[in-house]
Amino acid sequence: MTPGSIVVVDWRDALPESGEPNKERPGIVVGRGEVFHERFGFVLVVPLTGDARMQIAGATVQIPPTEENRCSKQSYALTWNLQTVVKRRVRATDARVTDAQLEEIRDQIAGLVER
Repeated sequence: MTPGSIVVVDWRDALPESGEPNKERPGIVVGRGEVFHERFGFVLVVPLTGDARMQIAGATVQIPPTEENRCSKQSYALTWNLQTVVKRRVRATDARVTDAQLEEIRDQIAGLVER
């Protein structure tokens, strides 16, 4: 799992009425490799959804479907919902976003933090 990889996160034990998805959901790995290396037990992920209603201007990156990302429809990287996830919840895939999309996601995350 390297930055830009699309993964599947298992949230099937979500807390009732917490707003957590309570199912498997795709996400995009965004953490820097030197911090979130293979021996570290966590990964930094931005959720990926097909629900356009989850968009927030300036805090969502549109991800159109491509062969490389294997999205079946227009999807949205929810940068406003950045999460640190224990790796045992995460299943790797061979799908990924482009380097330009990863950079846009990371730039939005940085912009969400007051400087």
